Amino acid sequence: MLGYICKYAPIEVFLSIGTEMKRIEPSVTNFTQADMKMHPNICSFAKGVLEDVLANDYEGVILTTCCDSIRRLYDVLKAELPDKFIYILDTPRITKEAGITLYENRIRKMIQAYEAFSGKTFQEEALGELLKQHKEAQSIQLKPGKKNIGIAGARANEAILHILNEKGANVAFDLTCTGLMRKYILEPGQILTGYTRGLLSQFPCMRMEAAAGRDELISRYAQSADGIIYHTVQFCDNYSYEYAWLKNVLNRPMLQLETDYTKQSYGQVLTRIEAFLESLTPTGPSKSPKRKDITETMYVMGIDSGSTSTNAVIMNENREIVASAVVRTGAKSGESAQKILNEILQKAGCSREDISWIVSTGYGRVSIPFADENVTEISCHGRGAHYFNPKVRTILDIGGQDSKAIRLNEAGEVADFVMNDKCAAGTGRFLEMIARTLEIDVDELGPIALKSTEDIEITSMCSVFAESEVISLIANNKEKSDIANGVCHAIANKSYSLLKRVGMEEEFMMTGGVAKNPGVVRAVEEKIQSRLYICPEPEIVGAAGAALYALDQILR
Repeated sequence: MLGYICKYAPIEVFLSIGTEMKRIEPSVTNFTQADMKMHPNICSFAKGVLEDVLANDYEGVILTTCCDSIRRLYDVLKAELPDKFIYILDTPRITKEAGITLYENRIRKMIQAYEAFSGKTFQEEALGELLKQHKEAQSIQLKPGKKNIGIAGARANEAILHILNEKGANVAFDLTCTGLMRKYILEPGQILTGYTRGLLSQFPCMRMEAAAGRDELISRYAQSADGIIYHTVQFCDNYSYEYAWLKNVLNRPMLQLETDYTKQSYGQVLTRIEAFLESLTPTGPSKSPKRKDITETMYVMGIDSGSTSTNAVIMNENREIVASAVVRTGAKSGESAQKILNEILQKAGCSREDISWIVSTGYGRVSIPFADENVTEISCHGRGAHYFNPKVRTILDIGGQDSKAIRLNEAGEVADFVMNDKCAAGTGRFLEMIARTLEIDVDELGPIALKSTEDIEITSMCSVFAESEVISLIANNKEKSDIANGVCHAIANKSYSLLKRVGMEEEFMMTGGVAKNPGVVRAVEEKIQSRLYICPEPEIVGAAGAALYALDQILR
């Protein structure tokens, strides 16, 4: 079995001589081998491929010269696996006749190398027969009654396709490296020439000469879809630049997904895709709500299971909050959910049987057994913010472990969002760590910052480096209030970049536990040059939004 990674790899050539081919789709838990054998700044896809190849029994691997990271991957594989067939095809950038001739010659040299390695023989006639059996993939496949989603960018992994399928969406087109919408061109007497011509006439990747026309082609495809998911590999700048340009010219909702090909990123990808699908059309109930007689008081519940706190709201049919509660999230989100359920029922003076519908949201939304359905925190925070203040258009939510910026339209629907959940920098956990270093309670950090008399800049937002920086400032006899103020402004700077990406539109609202920190609030207001609306209990905004979704299912 040979592995391959690129749509320009001539996989049909190998299939025609009886060699099994497998597209390498890395999904790893760590980069232990790759970090030892490659530079740590090599892209996560290349490192993931190395981990996959070293862990599995491939006969060899076919690579193409798509970028410097893949060239380095080739060097490492050749050194580590000298007995395997490790081959890199220098794919030409030009797609005209000269490029076709050049690539055909290079493919022939690769065939000769594989014949010598395997003892198999390639016959052009066998390739021709194989190509006759293959039907060209349809480029656009729309399904009425479903959310038709297009995928663009770089090599979308199987997790994206799995989630879309699981959520009932249809992949209308896939223009990434994994789309494999082959053009099989049969030229009598010149089978390999025609095949090569078809390879180079695929939807161009970013390194090809024809990439200049990618934007127009994507725009043309996009008109048929309800929304576009644009996938980039972490730190792959070329595709990030293309996304930024397309976002300004396409008239379709777009979601940028940046993945690192680790299994741990699945939850982040799931939340983003679910929130994107929810923003396209309202979600319906997964099962029938427990309706009550119209003369009875009706209650619904929203529960927001976050990494730091679990929050709950009980609401009646008049959209009035009957009770709310906030508890610390323990080691198991399910146990925290059960604890807050008991507490809020007692506060509301009702029983579990009185609750007609429960919607869960947040970090642990799928781990709450008594919830009737779950909705992403993006949608729930948008809904909750609109409930507390219908004038709000831009939301900054800083929770215990992630940060979000959400932009709403006039109806309170999510128009766009960005998340930062790959690092604890600028979150509640970050503030807790700084507070411990300063030997104060985290609740004291904000009030102390307001007493600052000297501007101190915290240059690093990495939790580890920032802690070292704070220790150095303490050693230099800097005041705690000045250090705390510097930390608050560092968070404000990071939050500002999130808000800029989503599009800043007044009025602004801040939610999450960090909204209780007056130092951070002041710093953010100074940065955005506008006031932040903060409701009396900013931690329950997501839970209130979840309760409103529950109410929709009962009253519709």
